[in-house]
Amino acid sequence: MPASLKETDVLYLATTRIGEKGQITVPKEFREDLGLGAGSAFAVLRLGSGLILVPEQKRFDELCERVRSALTHAGVKPSELLKTLPRARKRVFVEHYGVSPSRKQVGRRRRNHSAH
Repeated sequence: MPASLKETDVLYLATTRIGEKGQITVPKEFREDLGLGAGSAFAVLRLGSGLILVPEQKRFDELCERVRSALTHAGVKPSELLKTLPRARKRVFVEHYGVSPSRKQVGRRRRNHSAH
């Protein structure tokens, strides 16, 4: 993003058309400024009779900041949150697979993940 722009600035950027398959072309200058490439995901928001396109990475970053802020405001420390992960992982495993993971399965999963 050019240094002269703020996150809150609203600019008329360009006019584009929707192609036969519903595709929209974002001008090269703006793709480069925002670090967008082929296949970049966008959230499409409807605002009255208009649309707002928000790159998913930006939306994800904003969500992470909101979660961080809420946890900080609630007084949750990172070390406390990390202590809950083993129990949460086990609960998700049981919900997904219907069985508790055995120590042998957990060890095998760690080795497989570390190989990638």
